[in-house]
Amino acid sequence: MDFSRKTAFDVLVEIEKNGSYSNLALNRFIGETQTEKAAVIREIVHGVTANRIFLDYYLNNFIPSGIEKVRLKEKTILRMGLYQIMFREVPGYAAVNESVKLAKKVCRGREGFINGVLRNCIREIKKIKLPDENNRKDYLSVKYSFPQDIIEMWDEQYGSEICEKIMEASCSRAPMSVRVNLLKTDADSLEASLRTKGFETERGAFSDRCIHIKGRGIMATDEYLQGAFSVQDQASILAADYLDAKAGETVVDVCAAPGGKTAAIAEKMDNTGIINACDIYDHKLSLIEEQAERLGITIIKTQKADGRTGIENFDGRADRVLADVPCSGLGVIRRKPEIKYNVQKDISQLLDIQRDILQRSSKYLRNGGTMIYSTCTINKNENEKQAEVFLNKNENFEMLWQKQFMPTAETDGFYICKMIKRG
Repeated sequence: MDFSRKTAFDVLVEIEKNGSYSNLALNRFIGETQTEKAAVIREIVHGVTANRIFLDYYLNNFIPSGIEKVRLKEKTILRMGLYQIMFREVPGYAAVNESVKLAKKVCRGREGFINGVLRNCIREIKKIKLPDENNRKDYLSVKYSFPQDIIEMWDEQYGSEICEKIMEASCSRAPMSVRVNLLKTDADSLEASLRTKGFETERGAFSDRCIHIKGRGIMATDEYLQGAFSVQDQASILAADYLDAKAGETVVDVCAAPGGKTAAIAEKMDNTGIINACDIYDHKLSLIEEQAERLGITIIKTQKADGRTGIENFDGRADRVLADVPCSGLGVIRRKPEIKYNVQKDISQLLDIQRDILQRSSKYLRNGGTMIYSTCTINKNENEKQAEVFLNKNENFEMLWQKQFMPTAETDGFYICKMIKRG
């Protein structure tokens, strides 16, 4: 049995059984096993998760009772086997043999069933067609592996053409982007250094401290270990750039963990002033502190605080506030494809949390202060409408601008709204 397939299987079961995020589950399992085939494991896990509805559509044609009646372990092995045949161009016999070996290890007695289903797939799969394009929602749901409720929402909010473009982009692999630590180096120097180590680099189009990277092992480089850069998507960097905090100012980051934007703000402030970085969990505050230490940042003060109830005795004291609130995450599906299967269950509760955090965060600002409200989602109810509700309730705030970024080669899907508090 191939060890990398067994690890991928374990991660996939963890994701679906316990609702784990794929990136966290992958990091944990790969870290525990110390495997040299991490890239293969990540590719299988991401591919199977991203294409779950598509794979189940095909498998349903060869399982009389339907794929939903199949137990999780067998279902996972079938998805892995079919994914390798359809997307990785693994020879059919090899994919079947490895799937049978895995079944003997994790669900003995079911290897005959798995062998039969996958062999039937190999023989008959070219006869299976996607749903008719005239039945648009069924067709798009299978083609891009998106639940129909998300398709309906994006159709209504953005129109059918943009809806399909979002889904297509969300099925691609996200680029690796890093943020230059201006306290230690500059973009030109970091690019030159990484190129000597075999990495391909390209400057970001929107932020002068973003570099797109191609190559493996970036976080094992001396440059990373010594704090010359952090891994961060360009849109996330922009949230910190647009806050435009100055040296010596007082800033509050109300939902700071794991600290990427907090550090980006501190670097922009030339490590002078103070940033109150808040989160509700102690272990997440530790992540912020660890990152600050690696980057050589000393102005971040971590504070355990619920964004909805806030920091005591701090109203009117901040020059700038970043409210990067919990959200549905629809803008980062290409990084965490499991999000799309569960997100609609939590939207209504998230909307209440977002409104409460935004309202409480606004109290920290002095007159003339600036606030950024941001999310990593593509949903007007969480974005534009939340800003509209807040501004209607708080006439002393004025929107300067807002922008919805869609997932592209440059950025994840991300919403940023900049406001100012008038006296």
